[in-house]
Amino acid sequence: MSGVVSGFTVIFLVVGLGYILGRTGALGEHASTTLARLVFFICTPALLVYSLATSDLSAVFSSTLAIASITAVSVGLVYLVAARLWLRRELPELVIGALSSSYVNSVNLGLPIAIFVLHDESFIAPLLLFQIVFYSPVALAALDLTALDASTRTSVWKTISVPLRNPILIGGAIGLVVSLTGWTPPEAVLESANMLGQASAPLALLAFGLTLTGTTVFKKGESPRRDVVLVSILKMIAMPVIAYATARWMFGLTGHRLFAQVVIAALPTAQNVLVYATRYRRGEILARDSALVTTVLSIPVIAVTAWLLA
Repeated sequence: MSGVVSGFTVIFLVVGLGYILGRTGALGEHASTTLARLVFFICTPALLVYSLATSDLSAVFSSTLAIASITAVSVGLVYLVAARLWLRRELPELVIGALSSSYVNSVNLGLPIAIFVLHDESFIAPLLLFQIVFYSPVALAALDLTALDASTRTSVWKTISVPLRNPILIGGAIGLVVSLTGWTPPEAVLESANMLGQASAPLALLAFGLTLTGTTVFKKGESPRRDVVLVSILKMIAMPVIAYATARWMFGLTGHRLFAQVVIAALPTAQNVLVYATRYRRGEILARDSALVTTVLSIPVIAVTAWLLA
């Protein structure tokens, strides 16, 4: 338990520093965007290359991949049914809401938590690959098919190729190829990837802290509050419970591995969902408020999980 407290203390301190930098404007008005892009395009792909190239592939094609898939799809389907029958939302908002309730923030918070709380970033690699290879393309295809006009509708090939151009997927693919072929890259290449990868977690936390400045949640007359409440309940309560049940009784996990699966499920809504919502101009406020509310709630939920399971 002391290790979990220590890990969260590290995270809070770095996020708090990012918030202070954002409030003072010390890094400029575009700092959060620049840092986020650096993490997304350079540091996280480098971390995946190094981690996969130097680890056993069983860490990727493991129970974590299956549990993450089952949990996310189950929660997403529950949201689709509930929001359709109760809130009567149209398909684009249903897709954004389903993603908000089940697509976890595996980079900005997931990666630091895996490193500082779980002490093993290998738990994140299967999650990243599942969300990028399967979940994102399915959601983007659904949003593309329901686009309002020709200006927002993309070609089938462009929709399919979106994840193929994702730098995190490319980094993961390179790492997998290196591991499968048994080829050992030059030491300088591996160490460069390792050095860049190690910067991913602290930079992601700083970027997250920067984004917390100047944001209003649940703005009256603007935020779809019932939708956000439904998302938050599913994301912060149902998803960890389903992950626990799946890991414990379907896969027989116990101890630290069981704890890790529940922590992964309790991660907040990914900011990628807001990117998708903005791209298709549907459900933007739902995605934004869901990400902020679940981020605030995720810390006590993970703390309680640690108290119960760690």
